[in-house]
Amino acid sequence: MSGGSKKEFLEQDISKELEQLMEDKEVYTSKDNSDLAMPITKNDNPERKHNAQIVYPIVSNGDTIGTVILMSKEAKTKMTEAEKKVAQSAASFLGSQMEI
Repeated sequence: MSGGSKKEFLEQDISKELEQLMEDKEVYTSKDNSDLAMPITKNDNPERKHNAQIVYPIVSNGDTIGTVILMSKEAKTKMTEAEKKVAQSAASFLGSQMEI
């Protein structure tokens, strides 16, 4: 976890929705699926204050070991292909580093 919201997410369990995405090894982009952001933690604010998200699984040796999540708090932000590629690259890099 990094960024200004780090304290908000540390030491918290992930949500069932995020856990299911990880199990299914699915990529999620909030604006592609709906205008609602996926809850990240079990205690996530129901108002879902992160308006745009990309969730990309980190896969190592065929198993999902985590996710790369890019989030925006800006009201009218939409994730572009550039952000999707950044998340994909980061997840691929982290997954390959864990295989070594």
